[in-house]
Amino acid sequence: MDKFRALVVNSEDGKTRLGIEEWTPDQLMPGEVTIRVAYSSVNYKDGLAVTADGRVARRYPLVPGIDLAGTVVDGGESRFKAGEDVIVHGYDLGVAHHGGYAERARVPAGWVVPLPDGMTPRQAMAIGTAGYTAAL
Repeated sequence: MDKFRALVVNSEDGKTRLGIEEWTPDQLMPGEVTIRVAYSSVNYKDGLAVTADGRVARRYPLVPGIDLAGTVVDGGESRFKAGEDVIVHGYDLGVAHHGGYAERARVPAGWVVPLPDGMTPRQAMAIGTAGYTAAL
């Protein structure tokens, strides 16, 4: 897949603009693992990231989405292999590093966790970051 869709927030003159854009892999940020995103949950922090006075987004343009679940497309030199289902949440995802509201994501290998046995990507994102935090 050379092109994919991404929900992107931009800021200009103190105003944010949110829209779906067609991106290419070279627009993704650095990282060892490229993931075909299947699901991302909706969090309060994502809402703040798309508002001018939310003070969450630390870069523009930004793909919000502070978590994601999907399948590894390219694991690079990491321990993750193509076809493996994974989840990512926390760190700078969706705040300073492009997040889960795109069909593709590229992240550092240290942020990636194998999907727990017996859980689907959809189930993982139904719980989401908020559910994970509440469980802790």
